[in-house]
Amino acid sequence: MSRRAQAAVAASLIVALGLAGCGVRPADTDGTLDRVAESGVLRAGVTENPPWTSTGDGRASGSEVALLERFAARHGAAVEWRAGTEEVLVDALHAGSLDVVVGGLTDATPWKDDAAVTDVYRETTSPSGEVEKHVMLTRAGENGFLMELEVFLREEARG
Repeated sequence: MSRRAQAAVAASLIVALGLAGCGVRPADTDGTLDRVAESGVLRAGVTENPPWTSTGDGRASGSEVALLERFAARHGAAVEWRAGTEEVLVDALHAGSLDVVVGGLTDATPWKDDAAVTDVYRETTSPSGEVEKHVMLTRAGENGFLMELEVFLREEARG
């Protein structure tokens, strides 16, 4: 990377950090956060992965489902759940018909190139002894929405 490119990246980071400190949120390319607040609906995809998520009995449940429902309530919205495979849900996310996808996903998700990935919000240990770092997926470009979700997840993690 050239010095000019490095300087441009550094300047962008300084501006972004300064705006974050001023309470200015990043923009959503398609206005997801505003649409959720105005419509009262958060469109969420859920894939089966107990205890994080379950789609049995025709309704979504599990710890990540409860998390997203609390997040939506904070924004005056209810969650409209759509069950499916990770591939189908990520396609819907990319197409703009979903805002977020949950399903016990970890930072090793193969969908990193197809969606925005939240910061790790929880670490667990699998039965095989591996540390799993849990994340959620959002639409790429919806940076204000992603930031709000990450702030919420950090607050929830602190208890």
